[in-house]
Amino acid sequence: MQKTEMLYEGKAKKVYATENPELYIVSYKDDATAFNGLKKGTIAGKGVINNRVTNYMMQMLEKNGVPTHFVEEISDSETVVKKVQIVPLEVIIRNISAGSFSKRYGVEEGIVFEQPTIEFSYKNDDLGDPLINEYHALALKLATREEIDTIKALAFKTNELMKDFFKKINVDLVDFKLEFGRLSDGTIVLADEISPDTCRFWDSRTHEKLDKDRFRRDLGNVEGAYQEMMRRILGE
Repeated sequence: MQKTEMLYEGKAKKVYATENPELYIVSYKDDATAFNGLKKGTIAGKGVINNRVTNYMMQMLEKNGVPTHFVEEISDSETVVKKVQIVPLEVIIRNISAGSFSKRYGVEEGIVFEQPTIEFSYKNDDLGDPLINEYHALALKLATREEIDTIKALAFKTNELMKDFFKKINVDLVDFKLEFGRLSDGTIVLADEISPDTCRFWDSRTHEKLDKDRFRRDLGNVEGAYQEMMRRILGE
């Protein structure tokens, strides 16, 4: 599988076309950003960790009935994925209060919810990815009612599968962001990534943060936290 041209470069990844019009190659970068790109830096080894962790999680989800864009890992930092048209909705599932939820509603971090919450953000850098609801998404024609219902069902199923998985490796899945895409036949699949960049992970016993919050909040040992998550997830 060969790259032909770079189609897109985002904050954390580059996407390349291949000789197969239905397949892309995603290349993960070590660049790190926070606060909609206002804070920038580098996390050594992040690209490799996020690529390998994402691929492991995508394959676990696929085996358990969540369709994904994953095809195959071709190097430590590169993966072949199915071509999708990304639905411009970021889907945020929260199990425990933290981050922007705590700030927005004036509650402390660490409140365990009786049931998970779901939020949608409009994927638009110029607007700062504002929170929207389903009615806004329909009005803006970002997705159909059927697609939104499918996305919600897959997001909650992903949450249950991931919560169980992480519990076994002594990690609390606090919250996480998902993105979905349409295949050429319109099928909705999980896309983007699942990594310490897109999830909040707390050690179940110590509540130590093992994710991008270490970078956002200048907590130090960012690389160590990412490596620890890869070690636990891959069992290495």
